[in-house]
Amino acid sequence: MEHLSEEFWSNRYKEESTGWDLGVISPPIKAYFNQVEDKDLKILIPGCGNGHEAEYLHSLGFENIHVLDFAREPLDALLGRVEGFPRENTHCDDFFKHDGEYDLIVEQTLFCAIDPKLRVDYAENASRLLKPSGKLIGLFFEFELDGGPPYGGERKEYLNYFTPHFSSVQFEDCYNSIQPRAGRELFGILRK
Repeated sequence: MEHLSEEFWSNRYKEESTGWDLGVISPPIKAYFNQVEDKDLKILIPGCGNGHEAEYLHSLGFENIHVLDFAREPLDALLGRVEGFPRENTHCDDFFKHDGEYDLIVEQTLFCAIDPKLRVDYAENASRLLKPSGKLIGLFFEFELDGGPPYGGERKEYLNYFTPHFSSVQFEDCYNSIQPRAGRELFGILRK
């Protein structure tokens, strides 16, 4: 699976073939962050890309933010943009091999980038990385896409992946998606 390699994703950044990158934090995730009060949460953003979510969290005063991506380029771009972001919290790594324990995992574009055959493994790994009562939150596509990445899907399918690994699984229609994704995104809140 070539899209599970650092080289594949590094080339996407070098070629500026990053159509998933909005250039800013997505409105649904921003709205979620705006209501989180505990600034001490240990947060992981896997498949972080250019790290707009991490940049926003940092601007709100969160300090224990960890970002993970296959490619080094977007991690370096984040460090260049965000003064004071700790280099040791940037992980050029494979999500499925990453170790750590987090209060919150933020899903932005990793789930749709992996081969759908790995979605069960994604759910298991997210649960493994979360502390007891930790949460996985984020955006999931609610439409089919062939020949990804990105890959689409739907709510019922996602429930099958996550319900065995989480005590509470909610997928709601996004009311605040960007216009091109309106009516095509779900916001997930999954508690371990």
